Amino acid sequence: MDDDRPDVLLTGLLFYDLVLTGLGGPPAAGEEIWTAGMGCGPGGIANLAVAASRFGLRTSLATVFGDDFYGAYCQEVIAGQEGVDLALSRVADGWHTPVTVALAHGQDRALVTHGQEPPYSQDVLMGDPPEARTALVHLEAEPRAWIGKAAAGGTQIYADVGWDPTRRWSRDLLDQLALCHAFLPNETEAMAYTRTDSAVAALGTLAELVPVAVVTRGADGALAVDQTTGEFAQVPALDIDVLDATGAGDVFGASFVTASLGGWPLEERLRFAVLAAGLSVRHHGGALAAPGWYGVDRWWRSLTDPGLKRAYGFLADRLPDDPGPPVRHAPVTPPARTG
Repeated sequence: MDDDRPDVLLTGLLFYDLVLTGLGGPPAAGEEIWTAGMGCGPGGIANLAVAASRFGLRTSLATVFGDDFYGAYCQEVIAGQEGVDLALSRVADGWHTPVTVALAHGQDRALVTHGQEPPYSQDVLMGDPPEARTALVHLEAEPRAWIGKAAAGGTQIYADVGWDPTRRWSRDLLDQLALCHAFLPNETEAMAYTRTDSAVAALGTLAELVPVAVVTRGADGALAVDQTTGEFAQVPALDIDVLDATGAGDVFGASFVTASLGGWPLEERLRFAVLAAGLSVRHHGGALAAPGWYGVDRWWRSLTDPGLKRAYGFLADRLPDDPGPPVRHAPVTPPARTG
């Protein structure tokens, strides 16, 4: 094995996120609402990149930055602050970084985005993708050529999928699972694509198509099957007050990959991912809400609930001796550019 390989290879669309919390209720036309909280930072594919890097994974990101303030700020955070490798990324002249305003309310959020498709596609950015231990990918109706190349080169593909605005939920998309090692949809997506009426039934169908199938259930936790080991696991979510759910699914995916690369049993992988995702919703945004080893270590050391102590006792042997410095959460406003 080449120790210089990235642990995680990523590509996708990056956003500058502005997250508003404490709305009290959804806005209505003609109303002005003052919020109790706000945070900003990189979003989109940056959620996965930062979450993975904060767990010590060598992370390579191929994305497009606009030649504007938002793009420069996101580059500085992702590479300079979080240590993500941007060698495969590009800055596009005359193209602005997409901006998303997230209105967080209750367990979910509404998103409003301004932007245009980037001038470089995923396949152009990746070209012949470098060898990597894993790649975290977002499956779309039109298959990306680079994913097949990466899989053929020995990279394990961990995939998720998004909401289908057409509501057709074409089963043709599931053909791409032949390239994947793991598939991690949420409950709604899993049932829609498999034409089933429960998370358990959806998991059973997906387990026939991919070695590791995971179905996330938000406040109801997650369940998974690993056909390579014969394991089944189902774990509950933590009872955590939700400030902002933006990016929680991305944190789950990066955490699951982290534990998988460590060779952990399936139940530990699932509990760890549920925990990390749960810790992330206590802070603004997606990328900068990721807890990393520092956040998980701090939670474990402050834990007093005997049931959780037993359920998460494996962390005593899994946490690194040095969890690193405190992570930086989303600022209210980005720092002014200097120079």
